[in-house]
Amino acid sequence: MSSDEEIKQTATPVPLVEGVDYYMEKGLFVLTEHFLLKRGHCCGSGCRHCPYRKKKGKRVEH
Repeated sequence: MSSDEEIKQTATPVPLVEGVDYYMEKGLFVLTEHFLLKRGHCCGSGCRHCPYRKKKGKRVEH
């Protein structure tokens, strides 16, 4: 088991805060840019507020 896997298994989950990490729209959770930046990578799901996807031909670097 890699150290990343060990950290994920032992880390205490942090509760999401509505209005900071997500908001509700028509009964669905919409993740905010703040939350996605905290996560640290793009999941490839096409999130509305993804700070990592290409914007106008340029890749956003973080």
